[in-house]
Amino acid sequence: MLCVGLESDKYTFTFVLKACTGALDFHEGVAIHQDIACRELECDVFIGTGLVVMYSKMGHLDSARKVFDKMPTKDVATWNAMISGYSQSSNPCEAMEIFRRMQMEGVEPDSVSILNLAPAVCKLEDVRCCKSINGYVVRRRVFGVVSNSLIDMYSKCGEVNLARRIFDEMKVKDNVSWATMMAGYVHHGCFFEVLQLLDKMKQQRVKMNKVSVVNSLLAAAEMRDLEKGKDLHNYALHEGIMSDIVVATPIVSMYAKCGELKTAKELFLSLKGRDLVAWSAFLSALVQAGFPGEVLSIFQEMWHEGLKPDKTILKILVCACADISNAGLGKIVHCYTIKADMVSDISVATTLFSMYTRCELFLYAMAIFNRMQYKDVVAWNTLINGFTKFGDPRLAFEMFHTLQLTGVQPDSGTMVSLVSACALLDDLHLGTCFHGNTIKTGFEPDVHVKVSLIDMYAKCGNLFSAENLFQLIKHVKDEVPWNVMIAGYLHNGGANEAICTFNQMKLESVRPNLVTFVIVLSAVSYLSMLKEAMAFHACIIRMGFISSTLVGNSLIDMYAKCGQLGYSEKCFHEMENKGTISWNAMLSGYAINGQGELALALFSLMQENHVHVDSLSYLGVLSACRHAGLIPEGKNIFHSMTEKHNLQPNMGHYACMVDLLGRAGLFDEVLSLINGMPTEPDAQVWGALLGACKVHSNVKLGEVALHHLLKLEPRNAVHYVVLSDIYAQCGRWVDARRTRSNMTDHGLRKIPGYSWVGAHKQGPSLSE
Repeated sequence: MLCVGLESDKYTFTFVLKACTGALDFHEGVAIHQDIACRELECDVFIGTGLVVMYSKMGHLDSARKVFDKMPTKDVATWNAMISGYSQSSNPCEAMEIFRRMQMEGVEPDSVSILNLAPAVCKLEDVRCCKSINGYVVRRRVFGVVSNSLIDMYSKCGEVNLARRIFDEMKVKDNVSWATMMAGYVHHGCFFEVLQLLDKMKQQRVKMNKVSVVNSLLAAAEMRDLEKGKDLHNYALHEGIMSDIVVATPIVSMYAKCGELKTAKELFLSLKGRDLVAWSAFLSALVQAGFPGEVLSIFQEMWHEGLKPDKTILKILVCACADISNAGLGKIVHCYTIKADMVSDISVATTLFSMYTRCELFLYAMAIFNRMQYKDVVAWNTLINGFTKFGDPRLAFEMFHTLQLTGVQPDSGTMVSLVSACALLDDLHLGTCFHGNTIKTGFEPDVHVKVSLIDMYAKCGNLFSAENLFQLIKHVKDEVPWNVMIAGYLHNGGANEAICTFNQMKLESVRPNLVTFVIVLSAVSYLSMLKEAMAFHACIIRMGFISSTLVGNSLIDMYAKCGQLGYSEKCFHEMENKGTISWNAMLSGYAINGQGELALALFSLMQENHVHVDSLSYLGVLSACRHAGLIPEGKNIFHSMTEKHNLQPNMGHYACMVDLLGRAGLFDEVLSLINGMPTEPDAQVWGALLGACKVHSNVKLGEVALHHLLKLEPRNAVHYVVLSDIYAQCGRWVDARRTRSNMTDHGLRKIPGYSWVGAHKQGPSLSE
């Protein structure tokens, strides 16, 4: 145009600026701006707006603002361009200020103004701004697409219920409205509500877009709803969107989280264009689904494809190493992070020392922590939580005091870890004092802190305080406080109260989750309530949790404790993904029902199927041998621990062997076993010997056992009673009375036995 001698006008410059913006050609844009300035056209509203848009889109907000401030006249498009630039930047507050100035200067915002302002409000998470904008929309009746932005704003500002109100009041909802509401629910972990919306979409025949499909898949995965997940997979195939990696990745993750490992692997390996995001999503799903071992094998395939892991994938690998307690492999990953110059990243370093704490290698953990140049509250929380869960909880408080000296402000996560430390220490006084600290520092109203306090009081035996705190948050439509309260009752022997609380939970319209059912099934097991057990089983099937391995394991245990081994075996054989815990549950079931031969057969089958055998597997089969009196078999199993699987027996294994040999009267072998133990026997070992002495009226060894037990458990009256019974069996009545008298002198008394048989007939039942 210039070559043929034609002059540019303001319309030409407007189109050229749009072209520069579209091509993100900053240098050409600056050259055009200089030409505009030479012609004194900067103040033109159309050209000025074009310059503001160009600089804003390219991230040069200072240049955009200079042009904006020079303009004597600005129309709504100019203001919108400046709002959009600040909204997308790291300075969302300025977007709000421009929006206010716009109105003060008499320019009325339009729907585009609201849409451009939405990202700023979401970043600020300012509910007051949301409500202010909502009020403006209602007053000016600027609805339509703005309603979708309001849903998004309220959701990201933590007011998902207000977002739902906007959604429900919309007269016309497009598929973007549905997708935005679903995304809001996913953002807040309200996965059940997402699936409810999915059902409504089907009823109203609303066509799903990709965002709806992805959010529904995320919800199905978290709810472990395989049936809905398969429906969504079929929908993606039917609509031809399965080739989109954004859709295919959550489908693969859904199958992994639902335990369909084979299907997930086949689908993932068939995907074309797998990028690091897809790999990290799949690996993360495997970790969350409880398949950390698979993560390592899948990673090898990724490595063979020539893809180098980023920090996200490395963090997933470290978590997998922690889950299987493989510190050796974790160290290899650690070395890689050093070579790749990623160890200085605070999130990578935090994940590494979290892995070392979980593997109880605190020297390595502290070495990484001390080398970190910047320690934020997340890093401190990881360290404190590591000492709480895997080390000495007392050290957690030492770390907390150090944190305070550094000037880093603790957050609610810090308080949760420290309250949990009080619970693990079983220190009610310390817990009560720390409760006071949470009130003083303003953290007590936080739901997570309150839940941890309920848990602490329950575990320390103060149900009164736990119940009082629970009453303050039971109105929250969240299953976590209810789960903690139900578990608290069960921890204190209140199985009936646990079931009553579950029924109340349903009356309050709070949906139970997997954890709820696992806890309640334990309560039913404790009471041996077969009728209620079957009712809960039916409820689990109705709610779609039956495919969960966690629930399956609990059902096996529950039916075994109710004396229904047939039902336990049925649940065991119907499980699609049986892990070591599932096999251990069945072994334990055989043990408590005295089926030693069946336990031995299952233990052999477990090894034939190459299922990982751990110390609990051995405890289960040894218990079965003990109950059935299978002495040679028990000896062979015990010796195979170290010889075959390189496992060191713990006190539980020794107690089983002492009981097995002692009940058979083989006291010489018992003493040889105890004397050969690498560490001092604990109360369960001496308790097993005392029980065996009662069977055979062995006073001499009974006195030895009681001597050690009184050192270890001086407040346990049961030991006095057992020795007194042994004296009585031998006709030594004076010694029997003296033992009982010693018990009374120490202020001890045996709590009378109580039979649960028939007690539940007047108790609670499952609300259907």
